Amino acid sequence: MSTPSAAHDDAGSRPDEDGGDRGGRGGRGGRGGRLGRFVRAPLGWMLAGLVGVGLVSGLTATGPGPVPVLGAVAAVAVYGVVMRRVAGRSTPEIARQGAGREALRGGAVGLGFVLVSALLIRVFGGYDFSWAGNGFFSVVWSAAMVQAGAAVTEELMFRGLALQALEEQWGSRAAIVITGLFFGVAHLGAPGAGAWSALAIALEAGVMLGVAFLWRRNIWFVAGLHFAWNTAEQLLGIPVSGHTPKGLFTVDTHGSALLSGGTFGLEASIVPVLIGVLLTVRMSVLARRNGGLRPRRPGRR
Repeated sequence: MSTPSAAHDDAGSRPDEDGGDRGGRGGRGGRGGRLGRFVRAPLGWMLAGLVGVGLVSGLTATGPGPVPVLGAVAAVAVYGVVMRRVAGRSTPEIARQGAGREALRGGAVGLGFVLVSALLIRVFGGYDFSWAGNGFFSVVWSAAMVQAGAAVTEELMFRGLALQALEEQWGSRAAIVITGLFFGVAHLGAPGAGAWSALAIALEAGVMLGVAFLWRRNIWFVAGLHFAWNTAEQLLGIPVSGHTPKGLFTVDTHGSALLSGGTFGLEASIVPVLIGVLLTVRMSVLARRNGGLRPRRPGRR
């Protein structure tokens, strides 16, 4: 895969530099008092964005037909407003130019990740697949709509907002660790979840998707990866983070839950954890070469 230029990244995804970090935009630094200064600070605009995008997601995620996708479109609009108007940042990470290409690249990584993991578990005796007999087009359409909405909104919240705000506050490495751990903790409420599944999700998804974002600096890449991952799992009949929506296949699990993931699904298997760590290491190297890993900015506490 080719990598975007470091010069483009530095120019696009940092705060606007004219007039300082926040307060210099049009002389508005003194306006709004303490609350205004907080909202324009990284943790402030992160919280504002999380509330906005989270509200849109909550209202549309389980809607019928294309509602989740329409919700994702609305979430992108909310994200853009928060980043430009509140945070004072440009938003090349959600640019429409090249979005399809980046989504396809990410989708190829996510699809390969799931298929290789499932195949290895099948070879070692953990999975048996059988055709479910559900309507092909209705199942694929439903899965695509729901998973596309979930992938976009989750990536906007975790990578677009949380990771970039924490990166600005404490640097890339701290941001990866914090968002990765939080991503794992956020899945503790899923059916069949436990300490191991949370750690597995944190490593293979939270950290890997964070590093993938730092490499590409593109929401569409990580959303494509996330979408292909969840959709492939669902269509194969494998539980998606403990949930088992209708798929094209059904899966019977055998042997150790450490191999199959048990009732939580593939994400709690040791196989994708190991594959995810290998992918993370590779993407970390690419991100470092591309200048995607940034130190803590001077003056931040």
